[in-house]
Amino acid sequence: MKKLLAIVLAAVMAFGVFAFTGCSDKTGKSDFKVGAILIGDENEGYTYAHIQGIEAAKKACNLSDDQIIYKYNVTEDEKCYEAAVDLAEQGCKLIIANSFGHEDHLIRAAKEYPDVVFCHATGQKAAKHTELNNIFNYFDSIYEARYVSGIVAGMKLKALMDEGKVTDPYIGYVGAYPYAEVVSGYTAFFLGIRSIVPEAHMDVQYTKEWFDLVKESEAANALMSRGCVIIGQHADSTGAPSAVQAKYEAGETVFSVGYNIDMLSVAPDVALTSPQNNWGAYYTYAFEQVRATSGATLQKARAGLVPRLFQQRCSDLPPRQGLRSRHSGSC
Repeated sequence: MKKLLAIVLAAVMAFGVFAFTGCSDKTGKSDFKVGAILIGDENEGYTYAHIQGIEAAKKACNLSDDQIIYKYNVTEDEKCYEAAVDLAEQGCKLIIANSFGHEDHLIRAAKEYPDVVFCHATGQKAAKHTELNNIFNYFDSIYEARYVSGIVAGMKLKALMDEGKVTDPYIGYVGAYPYAEVVSGYTAFFLGIRSIVPEAHMDVQYTKEWFDLVKESEAANALMSRGCVIIGQHADSTGAPSAVQAKYEAGETVFSVGYNIDMLSVAPDVALTSPQNNWGAYYTYAFEQVRATSGATLQKARAGLVPRLFQQRCSDLPPRQGLRSRHSGSC
């Protein structure tokens, strides 16, 4: 069973948006530049995954270091617009932004630089701007990996119940914001758990921050104080797994499911698994398409990113039955 689970996890969690072998043009074209506007830096798991993806695409497309320009720790305000303008003025043909709140500022820049292609992760407005042909949204189907992580959590939960260590199958989830990306993720996680333990129930605690070690730790502690025995997360720090590890060391039966990165370094006794994003697949594709066609074919790819699997799966099940959400500080 463990061997089969390992195979499934390897196939699903190391997935990318597209299976892509590399850029067909290996010349590197020295006049092609990519700009990356990032909400964090290498110390924040979500952004670190994007950096890894960009670096993988750079290698696949034979680009040099000076053809990638990074803007780190760019907040979701006017600074994003200013960063986009600066990158466009430096000659970037493709500009990427990786946080939900970057979107409006990227659209503003796209209107002013029609010859530059702008790609925004996690957003939802690009399709509405039919007057623009240079702004695109992208994201992967991470809810699928979250469903598998829910199965892992469910298997652990069932084992604890069979051993008599847990009687109430109560799950906690630390979420950043009540956005569709977060809601679809924790719903998939919950459905994965319930596929193993049908009577499981779950609370969601929002921090209203994408990355905040203290708030994520506090949310995890609040959930555990109410009796949650497994804590999942859609937040970008190690705060929740670290809090679970501390509670475990104090003698509690608690476990953690992380996000973005392997959490074993901070939660060696309690980390069960972590859904992760392989952004290199999408970025390799985007680099090639923009370099070859100025982004003309990205529109077709965007249509393929609709998460139909999640919508179909939830049509047969009440996705939030037994599931409750709270905002940080409401306990």
